[in-house]
Amino acid sequence: MEARSFLSGSTIPLIQTPRKLPSLSFAQSHSHLSASFRAHKLLVPQSLRSSRRLECVNFAEKVKNNDDKYEKDFDSGIKKKNLAVFVSGGGSNFRSIHAACLAGSVYGDVVVLVTNKPDCGGAEYARDNSIPVILFPKTKDEPNGLSPNDFVAALSEVNVDFILLAGYLKLIPMELIRAYPRSIVNIHPSLLPAFGGKGYYGMKVHKAVIASGARYSGPTIHFVDEHYDTGRILAQRVVPVLWNDTAEDLAARVLLEEHRLYVDVASALCEERVVWREDGVPVIRSKENPDEFS
Repeated sequence: MEARSFLSGSTIPLIQTPRKLPSLSFAQSHSHLSASFRAHKLLVPQSLRSSRRLECVNFAEKVKNNDDKYEKDFDSGIKKKNLAVFVSGGGSNFRSIHAACLAGSVYGDVVVLVTNKPDCGGAEYARDNSIPVILFPKTKDEPNGLSPNDFVAALSEVNVDFILLAGYLKLIPMELIRAYPRSIVNIHPSLLPAFGGKGYYGMKVHKAVIASGARYSGPTIHFVDEHYDTGRILAQRVVPVLWNDTAEDLAARVLLEEHRLYVDVASALCEERVVWREDGVPVIRSKENPDEFS
């Protein structure tokens, strides 16, 4: 029995393992790779050399599920969106978004997890939940990562609609920005444009906020351009900075709002409620009142 690969277009044997969840796994066939790396599910495009192979479990069920994703919801007329989430660490925002997708509060599916650190907590969570993992970018330390062009091809083959950066610390290449205009967003743990740019990430941001004497902070979600934290702002939440806050105290309160804000923004993106003003500023249409924007 054979099945057609929706990623590679090649015909491959169908492997039946009914007791396991369906999953897609792409791995290097080179013998020098470590066992731990081969265990990572790496998604690669058709254009790569034959040294990469496709391993498929319950492929017919996977293809059926994939086809179902692209059927339109007859009530809303909106297609369910495919999301790629990028992480470099534990991925708490990624987990919140994935949980919201499973619960139905975000009308989308996380179809791939992208990371520059294959052993990070976010990648482990993805593998535990049968979400394919892409290693990007290709570097001296991670020679098995994808090049920008191969990376864009891989995302295209799983029909990614939106890219959500959730603690991904690498600069996004122009190849990806051109391929996904107005479709890549990032979350930053301060009220941009304050305390943003290269070098401002994680606890460094919160320490700088407290040292400045600022009375307010909070997360910002913005569209991504070719620089760090300079794209158009889409949404923000205000968090007070208390007089006796440590950086850790502030970080915990901001992170809580990050989880809420990112789910709200992901929902707006998937429901096509993001509207661009004539001056190029994005706003979000209210779900309850279509005449209101924020």
